[in-house]
Amino acid sequence: MTAVVHGQREVKRARYAVAAVFAVHGAVTGSFATRVPWIQDHASVSAGQLGLALAFPALGASLAMPLAGGISHRFGARAALRGLLALWTLSLVLPALAPDLLTLCLALFVYGASAGMADVAMNALGVEVENRLGRSIMSGLHGMWSAGALIGSAAGTLAAHVGSDARLHHTLAAAVLTVLGLIACSWVLDIQPAEDEEPPPRFALPPKSALLIGAIGFCAVFAEGASLDWSAVYLRHQLETSAGLAAACTTGFTLTMAVARIAGDRVVDRFGSVRTVRASGVLAVFGGVLIVTGGHPAVAMTGFALMGLGIAVVVPLCFAAAGRSGPNPSQAIAGVATITYTSGLVAPSAIGGLAQATSLVVSFGLVTLLACGLAAFAGVLRAGDRGRPRVSRPAEAVPGPRS
Repeated sequence: MTAVVHGQREVKRARYAVAAVFAVHGAVTGSFATRVPWIQDHASVSAGQLGLALAFPALGASLAMPLAGGISHRFGARAALRGLLALWTLSLVLPALAPDLLTLCLALFVYGASAGMADVAMNALGVEVENRLGRSIMSGLHGMWSAGALIGSAAGTLAAHVGSDARLHHTLAAAVLTVLGLIACSWVLDIQPAEDEEPPPRFALPPKSALLIGAIGFCAVFAEGASLDWSAVYLRHQLETSAGLAAACTTGFTLTMAVARIAGDRVVDRFGSVRTVRASGVLAVFGGVLIVTGGHPAVAMTGFALMGLGIAVVVPLCFAAAGRSGPNPSQAIAGVATITYTSGLVAPSAIGGLAQATSLVVSFGLVTLLACGLAAFAGVLRAGDRGRPRVSRPAEAVPGPRS
């Protein structure tokens, strides 16, 4: 691939532009997550049915993500990102319009497919900017995603508090975010394929070296997906809080994740990947214990906040370790991405199915148990402590962490 931008000033500007793209992407997720209880009531679905529906975004993302590399190869990185990001922001409108389970599943499939393709495109550009700057910026970009999710969830909390119809709320949010996204895309790197360059491979099987690292990522993404999609439902229906307070719980979760990701690089530089993940795992487990045993909204909200703090930096460190786990860094990173997105696929439905059979308390007991794996198996990330991360260009179809 070749790029039009060469000067350091332009590259720095592109860094801020792609950071804004990450924030817009996150804001769509935050806007959706806080209105899940409204969408559940509007579609008249049970907890188990909602869990089934919430599996469709990850299913759509997993099936559509391999297409993003080909789109970028055909149209160029900037044009591809512009179109895919607009598709993602506009898809926010669809779930709130669904009147029943079938249409909700279809809406969430499209919602997830557009999310995954935009995710691949923006992460590929983020890696390119990182390569040109010669220093790590991906953790900060992920922090910007979480900051965007925080802004979106804060707006959703306000909308839920005043009793706003989610169809109106999401239509307005989609319009604003589409405009902001298009503006930001105007300044990202314009990478074009070389004339003799072959299209990127569509799939990459996980190498053995990535399996243990991916297992750590699986636990973190499972906890993230469960908390992001079910925290508001947990407070609204399990603890019988108001819709506004339930939405505020999701906001607290995204806030701690944003803070931890923004500060994550400094913490890892000082304490190393292994000790950071072990301490993070302890925080996540403690948060899970508060969620399942507290029985009071304030205690549960504190638990979700600690859960967010504990899992925030795990996935970025998994990708860093995967890049040094074997002779083919790109394939290892792709393998970890496949495993973590599989976790995102199964987490919402697993939580909903278990809640239908037992209760949401038992469901988050499972989340807490998986969080124990972060502390127990953090040693597999020891490669992340061997000097400065090696920057390499992954395949176009390799997604970065969602959140």
